[in-house]
Amino acid sequence: MTEALLQVKDLSKHFSVTRGFPKRRTITVRAVDGISFDIRPGEAFGLVGESGCGKSTAARALLRLIEPDSGRVLYRGQDVTAASGGDLRVLRRKMQIVFQDPYSSLNPRQTIGSALIEPLTLHGIARGAAARDRAAALLEEVGLPPSALDKFPHEFSGGQRQRIGIARALTVEPELIVADEPVSALDVSVQAQVLLLLRDLQRRRGLSFLFVSHDLSVVRWFCDRVAVMYLGRIVEQGPVDRVLSAPMHPYARMLRDASPVPDPALRGALPRIVGELPSAAAPPSGCHFHPRCPSAMPRCSVESPGWTGVPDGGVACHLYAPDHATTA
Repeated sequence: MTEALLQVKDLSKHFSVTRGFPKRRTITVRAVDGISFDIRPGEAFGLVGESGCGKSTAARALLRLIEPDSGRVLYRGQDVTAASGGDLRVLRRKMQIVFQDPYSSLNPRQTIGSALIEPLTLHGIARGAAARDRAAALLEEVGLPPSALDKFPHEFSGGQRQRIGIARALTVEPELIVADEPVSALDVSVQAQVLLLLRDLQRRRGLSFLFVSHDLSVVRWFCDRVAVMYLGRIVEQGPVDRVLSAPMHPYARMLRDASPVPDPALRGALPRIVGELPSAAAPPSGCHFHPRCPSAMPRCSVESPGWTGVPDGGVACHLYAPDHATTA
């Protein structure tokens, strides 16, 4: 098996929130609660789940845009969570992010040329005219003219701004791109163009991706493997074709069944996902999914399921535990 480019081990991120009036109390929000996965060189790895499941927090924590509380992130064997100073600076050249919102991810008072030249200068890659030439070449690579260098973000459409965000991520020649819902804010026709651009860049540059999304059809098309998150935990992981075609975990199955089918001949009434997503500040005991699960057993409400390995992946569900036959 190919050695992993990135390894995430038991990563957790909790937030403290003060609520209540007149008596205030502090509660803990378990946004990411001990997740593990790896990404291989040249691979697109998807992270999916409902809004609020913690997938975007996980993406930012592994890059240390927010500091994780515990766990380890290894990039080619080097511990990102323990790196500082020059070592962290070098690692950040290898891992870049494309944000969800192309409107807020760019400084409205900074020209596009300045936004692209700044990281080139800060990392000592190019300066002066050479940096401007390099920035122009990056714009052309993402489908924009060099004349865009002297314009401001408000002069571009949402799709064009996202292309600029992708160009900015490419300035430091990364090996891994974290794409946090990169097309969800765009029109459908523009989504297709940006996805094709990302696929082309992956092939030409040999990029790896962590692709965060709630759109299973996009993940099925773009990704090689996928992990399904629910309330801060990964409940299933494996090859995208297997997980999205024949999911094992009841939650993954519900997500799949509720995803629109593009073929009109196969369309029908979409099943409704039962219940609301519980708060990460007060997750259910045992298996977090048990209040909404059609296959819940008595043990599900009191015992958190362990990880059961399957070929090239695994599932966290009591239905697949080795002792299920004796305890069900």
